[in-house]
Amino acid sequence: MKKVAIVQSNYIPWKGYFDIIHDVDLFVFYDDVQYTRRDWRNRNKIKTPRGPEWLSIPTDGDREHLICDVRLVEPKWQDAHWQTLRHVYGKAPFFERYRGALETMYLETTWTHLSEFNQRFTRLIAEELLGIRVAFADSRQFQPTGTKQDRIIDVIVKTGATHYLSGPSAKAYLDADTLAARGVELLWKDYSGYPEYPQFHPPFAHDVTILDLLFHCGPESPTVIWGWREQQRRGA
Repeated sequence: MKKVAIVQSNYIPWKGYFDIIHDVDLFVFYDDVQYTRRDWRNRNKIKTPRGPEWLSIPTDGDREHLICDVRLVEPKWQDAHWQTLRHVYGKAPFFERYRGALETMYLETTWTHLSEFNQRFTRLIAEELLGIRVAFADSRQFQPTGTKQDRIIDVIVKTGATHYLSGPSAKAYLDADTLAARGVELLWKDYSGYPEYPQFHPPFAHDVTILDLLFHCGPESPTVIWGWREQQRRGA
């Protein structure tokens, strides 16, 4: 069995993104598709005393760009975002645990392309901070053809997948019978049931960057993302 997921890269994604990564054998960044503005590609939410607020990366991206071609237009955002995270989360219990890795990402390289930055940051969090053992790839490696459903099915088949795990938003265009005809079983990811954790500035919010969880829960973060399900099964 080979379980695969294919998702566009996001900026410091929420915990559900890493839940999908944890559940598959191969995670493919789907970045040779149209860029969408005011979306998760270049921004995410943090908790502040004023409530959830966006951290947004300035880009030259518009609907004429593919995600992989979007450039970062000025480097000052890197230091600005890092200083914001320090200000908002500096007193969180596990901020210092991850400080070195994050400073390396934000301060030691001047990034020029959004996709490259997002993919590298996501892999850092998944592999080094959450301990997920998974293979990563970029959809461009598979030279996909077709449009919409046909294009993503082309990638799925070329990965050698037996099972494809998708978020629920793809129910609008992905068809289980079409995939089954290509020898692939379609599975839907369920994002419900995540437990709350100690979080600054109530009320609690799930739809914030994974960094919020890491700073508050540290090495217990995997339990909040997927371990709670295993605990439920053992208790059943």
